Amino acid sequence: MKLLQDKVALITGGSRGIGAAIVKRFAEQGANVAFTYRSSAEQAEAVAEEARALGVEAKAIQSDASSYEQAEELIKTVLDTFGKIDILVNNAGITRDTLMLRMSEEQWDQVIQTNLKSVFNLTKHVLRPMMKNRGGSIINMSSIVGITGNAGQANYAASKAGIFGFTKSIAQEMGSRNIRCNAIAPGFIETDMTDKLDEKTKESYLTNIPMKRLGKAEEIADVCVFLGSDMSGYMSGQTLSVCGALNC
Repeated sequence: MKLLQDKVALITGGSRGIGAAIVKRFAEQGANVAFTYRSSAEQAEAVAEEARALGVEAKAIQSDASSYEQAEELIKTVLDTFGKIDILVNNAGITRDTLMLRMSEEQWDQVIQTNLKSVFNLTKHVLRPMMKNRGGSIINMSSIVGITGNAGQANYAASKAGIFGFTKSIAQEMGSRNIRCNAIAPGFIETDMTDKLDEKTKESYLTNIPMKRLGKAEEIADVCVFLGSDMSGYMSGQTLSVCGALNC
């Protein structure tokens, strides 16, 4: 029996990086998946095809998670297509890195809107369907930077730190309805963003990571499988750091 057999999952930002790894891992474990993308329809459809090849239903949907109205429409679309939502993974995120002295109001607002308000938007609209379904698992993608802070990322760190408090609050509000809410705080993970870093920057990161390597997107996806499955049935309001002991 696969861990997510017959469950329906919605993943925001699922066309690349960690999001795409989650889509594929969920499909491998038997979940039907819907996921969002912002711009590259071709890339998103390729991920959907990979998921379908594993024997599940998969749908790529163009949607901006930072928009309250689009988030509401997204939930309706997924419910119309699949009939229910068992798992929501709030994964959509961006960076606009610069030191505070140079940071514009627009750079602050863009990151807060995409990284934090999107979590409110999707969670707000998925709660009633999950209540009707008598349960669900919400997984919020934070970051180790939300715990440690990082020079040049005050906007990103603030958005990711906000997710911790939000996660605990939703867990307390919805526990009696069998709806769980947990967060994941990835450390430095191999993605297209880290691929663009020069070797000197990568080496500086590795110096501070006790396990002496970057994490893999699939390792984050594995934790999402655990949190989305019945194996974590009594876990809620928690943050799991997946960081190679960077912050232990």
